[in-house]
Amino acid sequence: MVLLEFSMSPLGKGESVGKYVARSLEIVDKSGVDYRLNPMGTVLEGDWDDVFGVVKQCYERMRKDCNRISCSIKVDYRKGAEGRLSGKVMSVEKRLGRKLKT
Repeated sequence: MVLLEFSMSPLGKGESVGKYVARSLEIVDKSGVDYRLNPMGTVLEGDWDDVFGVVKQCYERMRKDCNRISCSIKVDYRKGAEGRLSGKVMSVEKRLGRKLKT
């Protein structure tokens, strides 16, 4: 399974790009891929082709009306591991003996 964190935004569209990010999150949410939104990006969990397929859909949608796009992608593969979106956080919380803000 792959954890993929990405952040994608258009350049040259002003300071606030929330409407473009919201369009991407609509794609992510409808994809069926497990995900978590955070203030700086989105983390997807699934098979390589599935998570990169979602990123590609977001890119294809954004490029329709954006002449320049910035995208950062970070990938963590671990054979046989599932449920890491919540499991990695729970592991750290267990070591600390308390809940953290997520």
